[in-house]
Amino acid sequence: MFLIVTRNFPPDVGGIQTLMGGLSESLLNHGPVKVFTYESPDSINYDNKSSINIERVKGIKLFRKYRKANLINSFINTNTSIRALIADHWKSLELVKTENLKKIKTICLLHSKEINHEVGSSLNKRLIRSTNNADFIVSNSNFTKELAIKVGIDSSKINVIFPGVNRPKPVNNISKNKAVKAFGDAFPKIITVSRLDKRKGHDKILMLIKNLKSKYPKIKYISIGSGKEENNLLQLKKELEIENEVVFLKNIDFEYKIALIEESNLYLMPSRIEKKSVEGFGISFIEAASYGVGSIGGKDGGASDAISHKKTGLICDGNDLNSIYESVINFFESENFIKYGKNAREFSKNFYWDKVVKNYLKLIN
Repeated sequence: MFLIVTRNFPPDVGGIQTLMGGLSESLLNHGPVKVFTYESPDSINYDNKSSINIERVKGIKLFRKYRKANLINSFINTNTSIRALIADHWKSLELVKTENLKKIKTICLLHSKEINHEVGSSLNKRLIRSTNNADFIVSNSNFTKELAIKVGIDSSKINVIFPGVNRPKPVNNISKNKAVKAFGDAFPKIITVSRLDKRKGHDKILMLIKNLKSKYPKIKYISIGSGKEENNLLQLKKELEIENEVVFLKNIDFEYKIALIEESNLYLMPSRIEKKSVEGFGISFIEAASYGVGSIGGKDGGASDAISHKKTGLICDGNDLNSIYESVINFFESENFIKYGKNAREFSKNFYWDKVVKNYLKLIN
């Protein structure tokens, strides 16, 4: 049995949620999977349809982490068939008893945003204590590995395993027609699927759309996701007078999301560093690639592991609007976007979950 301990899990939306959901599903082909996670909107429907044994912990945020830890400690004590425990985050390991972790193979995943704490700070000390209890540490990119070493994590335990994606499936006709209608006769058709956080660069994208209107009168940008920047971005969209060119969507179903990605011809997320927040990898670049869509990402963080520069897309400076602008112009001139899309689709095959999960199994076995 594989034991998954996570704070982030579908149907909640986000990169880590997608990672933990995909990893859990791929492990099912190699044995039973038990997941301990938190309750989220519509989780009952998700869990009823899933083949995974998912236990949701409810309650006030302050107390539920202790309730979850108690349940996990009890589960380990009463189950002798656990092959490995895999945690999404060092905080997910923090309250699991050390003696219990020593009983089983333990893997802790790392993401840049969650480890970028000043050396010697209380959070950094907690991070080191928690990750020291893991047998293996899995970094989601080479960038995250280098950051982990800088903040004091034991480098001998770190393994780089890129997040996986599911093999692409045909989009149903209803969702496909809906996506075609949403973009209409637009060109270029640009999309982002991510939380509305400052580091993702949505504000720069909106200014970009304003600047590109004269060159591309039929430009259209669709952003899928929600987050704390939503109101600011809606206001900026209004101030820039690009309400016809920009659409914000949230809480849409998976099929429609995939249909919109497939219908687009550029996935754009010019991430940048915001205080301690930085993009560790960018699994959405690979998801877009699997549907034949090339990407432009920011140079800060791990996007360069997900985008092969000048082959599957371009890397720009997410802090510099001129750099983003020039990258988009380059992406579409001489129909480069077609070449990038074809290369991206082939590149994405390296990230299929049935291949990626073997890297986890090697550690476990």
